[in-house]
Amino acid sequence: MQWDIVIGLEIHVQLATKTKIFSGSSTAYGAEPNTQANAVDLAMPGTLPVPNEQAFRYAVMFGLAVNAEIERRSVFERKNYFYPDLPKGYQTTQLERPIVGPGYVDIDLPNGDTKRVRIHHAHLEEDAGKSLHEDFHGMTGIDLNRAGTPLIEVVTEPDMTNADEAVAFAKKLHGIVTSLGICDGDMSQGSMRFDVNISLKPKGSDTLGTRTETKNLNSFRFMEQAIAHEVERQMDILEDGGTIEQETRLYNGDRDESRSMRTKEEANDYRYFPCPDLLPVEIDDTFIDEARNRVPELPDARKVRFKEQYGLNDYDAGLLAGDSKLAAFFEAAADRGKDAKLASNWVQGEFSARLNAEEKSVADSPITGEQLGDLVVRIADNTISSAGAKKVFEALWAGENNSVDAIIDAKGLKQVSDTGELEKMVDEVLASMPDQVAQYQQESDPKKQKKMLGGFMGPLMKASKGQGNPKLFNEILVKKLGG
Repeated sequence: MQWDIVIGLEIHVQLATKTKIFSGSSTAYGAEPNTQANAVDLAMPGTLPVPNEQAFRYAVMFGLAVNAEIERRSVFERKNYFYPDLPKGYQTTQLERPIVGPGYVDIDLPNGDTKRVRIHHAHLEEDAGKSLHEDFHGMTGIDLNRAGTPLIEVVTEPDMTNADEAVAFAKKLHGIVTSLGICDGDMSQGSMRFDVNISLKPKGSDTLGTRTETKNLNSFRFMEQAIAHEVERQMDILEDGGTIEQETRLYNGDRDESRSMRTKEEANDYRYFPCPDLLPVEIDDTFIDEARNRVPELPDARKVRFKEQYGLNDYDAGLLAGDSKLAAFFEAAADRGKDAKLASNWVQGEFSARLNAEEKSVADSPITGEQLGDLVVRIADNTISSAGAKKVFEALWAGENNSVDAIIDAKGLKQVSDTGELEKMVDEVLASMPDQVAQYQQESDPKKQKKMLGGFMGPLMKASKGQGNPKLFNEILVKKLGG
């Protein structure tokens, strides 16, 4: 490869305050359009903004969680630009004195390595409204409910070199803010949005190339696709002798297409100046210490605990600890099921696969961690087979309100573990398969014999209507066949 890829991220994190950053308007999602934007949000004459203390507390908690410097004195500026869903004609944000200074986050890479991604800063600002295009037949509707919602914008250094690293960082940040409780992390509703800055430079060069910014990516999958798309686009242009234009682009994940939105502005294009309606905000040590005391267990600490408390390996512990809701679900299942490894397998396997297939979050799951724990108990004590367990899981997911044991009884899924009954089935199946028995007994290679046992298991499970204990079947087979 002739090119080095350089990636930096800007992440908009919507803070989980009950009211907006400068007004008492509600931030609750789902209200009728334009019912949650008051005179302050619209900058009507005679109104004055009042900073939301909780937004500052959440920003400080974030800064502490990413090992950052906390600015004792932060200042708000006006960023001036016109857009239909920006009712003031400017955005109140921070430029010169952001509340969170330099920090860092360590990420785990797919190859097992760890990499440090530096955070340049994170600043508080207000969100804009939302432009709606779908239902207006050639026109655009404006919903200002989101205008004034508090955000932290997290700006990284250009430390990432591929999509794997960028996605790993984004997932780690998602785990941090949701663990802190400062953001619900619901990307489908815009609670976290990612802007990806990408440039290419000749391999080994110290001179950075011209970057583009791909805006408003709202899923890890779209981020990965957008990076791959933009890298290929820039590479084709450069290798054909062209030049990259600094611009802002939009990516359509459904079509895997991007388009230019506008040429990239510089800071002076926005005519920043200090907001005359807001005094500088002074934060003292007491406020910071109070925020520090509110910081809960974070993903890295939770990963260490999962390894020690539940005996999980590094990979499983990292995967489960990264998402606070998934971690809580796993702990409920493991504590109830008394078998952490089996609970981990089911959470990462059947449970996560079903969430992904139906595009649900853990919060939307029809199954509780305790219910999955009950299922783990019945798998571990051999009451049901793995096939039977999947049927119980299906019933729970479908909303059957019965207990795990009641579902097992109602569907007749209890596994047969009576050795006398199983031996009779084995005798009958072996009697019906004399040629396979002879081949097995003539085979001298233990590995081949072990593989040949599988040929008997299908008929045995059929004879037991799927309820025979596979482990006991295997033991009885080996004994009967003389292996």
